[in-house]
Amino acid sequence: MSGVVPTAPEQPTDETENQIKSPDPRPDAPPDYNSHFVLGPPGPAVPAPAGYPGGLPVGYYSPQHPCAFPSYQLPGGIHPMQYQPGKYHMPNQPVPVTWMPGPALMPNCPPGLEYLTQLDNIHVLQHFEPLEMMTSFETNNRYDIKNNLDQMVYIVTEDTDDFTRNAYRTLRPFVLRVTDCMGREIMTMQRPFRCTCCCLCCPSTRQELEVQCPPGVPIGFVAEHWNLCRAVYSLQNEKKENVMRVRGPCSTYGCGSDSVFEVKSLDGVSNIGSIIRKWNGLLSAMGDADHFEIHFPLDLDVKMKAMIFGACFLIDFMYFERSPPQHSSR
Repeated sequence: MSGVVPTAPEQPTDETENQIKSPDPRPDAPPDYNSHFVLGPPGPAVPAPAGYPGGLPVGYYSPQHPCAFPSYQLPGGIHPMQYQPGKYHMPNQPVPVTWMPGPALMPNCPPGLEYLTQLDNIHVLQHFEPLEMMTSFETNNRYDIKNNLDQMVYIVTEDTDDFTRNAYRTLRPFVLRVTDCMGREIMTMQRPFRCTCCCLCCPSTRQELEVQCPPGVPIGFVAEHWNLCRAVYSLQNEKKENVMRVRGPCSTYGCGSDSVFEVKSLDGVSNIGSIIRKWNGLLSAMGDADHFEIHFPLDLDVKMKAMIFGACFLIDFMYFERSPPQHSSR
């Protein structure tokens, strides 16, 4: 037929739909960029501790010392920087505290005193409390215990209620709690209240400090002896038997010089160690932030080291603890 117009053959519906493409809602893949940085040499690997096969991955600190972060020595004699995992050190942030590596457990040593077996001297640094100077409100004392490498060994915190601190001031009974890098209380020091209104030579007025390690288990006592012109103490074992003596200077309130308390044998012949209150200038004269340096033989019995350590705090409270000035109201 001449009037019929030829048409294209019909396509299946599926093929027609496939020809109509909808735009892809997903963004295009990012183009490839050439890297312009050069990988540096790998850092030093931490040596494997005892009991661990092979070496540890680079950047990991040793599980034997959970409190010590790896130090990286910079070239040119620059001091090493301490890094905390997960954080970058910023100029306006305090440097993380570096703890002394934890020693292995030792037989016949109270738990927590293993640190003292490796030391022959320690530093006792009291925190400065501006609140006491401004408000005359006595706060709990806090101390940092460090070694010669400025590594933290212990933290000592006073645990006394507000009323007792502000009512009895320097004569207050107190409890000092010694904690390690894991926050565990490894030692407790207790000072009972002693009335000083009676005769000074009366035994009931003499100061005493009990040292417990672990807490609840006494390992010794620090007992004051009456003396007319100087501080004298006895370091006793758990049976209250005298083992050593501490002999202070004639003037304990030394101005402009260090105050030395000598640790001697019972007969007074052998010099065993010393407790030195360092003079820090105006900070020692005006503020209540003392610095003590304790010396003892490296091979001394660790319990006696703990007793010398405890005697330092009794000396601090008796002779160098300054109460905030009382403002009288009119």
